[in-house]
Amino acid sequence: MNMVGKTVLITGASRGIGEAAAFTFAEAGANVALVARSTDGIADIAGKIGERAIAIPCDVSRYSDVAAAVSATAQTFGGLDVLINNAGVVDPIGHLQDTDPDAWSRTIDVNVKGVMHGLHATMPGMIAQGHGTIINVSSGAAHGPVEGWSAYCSSKAAVYMLTRVADKEAREKGLRILGLSPGTVATQMQREIKASGINPVSQLDWSVHIPPEWPAKALLWMCSPEADAHLGDDVSLRDDNIRRKVGLI
Repeated sequence: MNMVGKTVLITGASRGIGEAAAFTFAEAGANVALVARSTDGIADIAGKIGERAIAIPCDVSRYSDVAAAVSATAQTFGGLDVLINNAGVVDPIGHLQDTDPDAWSRTIDVNVKGVMHGLHATMPGMIAQGHGTIINVSSGAAHGPVEGWSAYCSSKAAVYMLTRVADKEAREKGLRILGLSPGTVATQMQREIKASGINPVSQLDWSVHIPPEWPAKALLWMCSPEADAHLGDDVSLRDDNIRRKVGLI
């Protein structure tokens, strides 16, 4: 997938899937805007990529931050072609009756409102230019309940519906909107899950988690017409057929 001349904005870009995606898209020739609350993290990654990368401090739960990041990206690189809504949190982990309501709400602010903010800020410009790809990082938790993950499951289910609604409203206007369900990935989030000791996911051996470079490559593949059959839906990286198409097996 040749991304030369294209511009990609990635939220949650300071580590994990977001960091891996930044390097993957840059290697494909894209301009990359790294967006995250961790200013040092994204500045370091942008420095390694070079002049085709910018680091933009941003809290996705605040719409003004997201709108400013989208505007800065478009002004710097002359437009925006791809948005990767990757930022997300898994906390609080715990049984519903024991969960702090404020912590639960914070997950909704980041995981759901953060995605809506990205969609709202980027869709008008993409519609005006007649093209654009938006990929929301989803989860198997969007489609089935997991013990102790009431906030995470609820938020990812909402993200899945945002993907479907946005696709229904904007596909005919030239936008490609879809989601990626990566499975369990060897990131800091999995360390937090393991530390909780709640549910079977926390008991998984570390060796079964895929490296973040795999979903990063899947995100790049999803920007190609080969993924058009999945518009408005989640692409599951647990599917061997998808892994084959991405070039992972």
